[in-house]
Amino acid sequence: MNTKNIPFQTIDWSTIQRTEHTGETGMAYWQTLQFPGLRIRLVEYSKNYLADHWCEKGHIVHCLEGTVINELKNGTQSILSQGDSYVVSDELSSHRSRTKDGVKLLIIDGDFLKFNT
Repeated sequence: MNTKNIPFQTIDWSTIQRTEHTGETGMAYWQTLQFPGLRIRLVEYSKNYLADHWCEKGHIVHCLEGTVINELKNGTQSILSQGDSYVVSDELSSHRSRTKDGVKLLIIDGDFLKFNT
């Protein structure tokens, strides 16, 4: 039996515990589902949020509401608005999130995004 198989299920996000994470400025609120090798999060960043670290983890990010500015350590910026997405593998960028008015994101990451040489 493959222990990474995930049976069909619906997610009622109202039943998933919300945790708080302090940014350099503002707050992040996560609701997290963890499976073997897979993490699914509903994430809200407050107004004027700035991540307190540069992240090198891979993600699939889909913007549900609002706008988020994605900063790369090399100075490049991109903006995700409602309906936009981005994807990156582990270790291919140092990135962090910033908001002006807040945002709600669906973020998926896991072993399938590990960097392959």
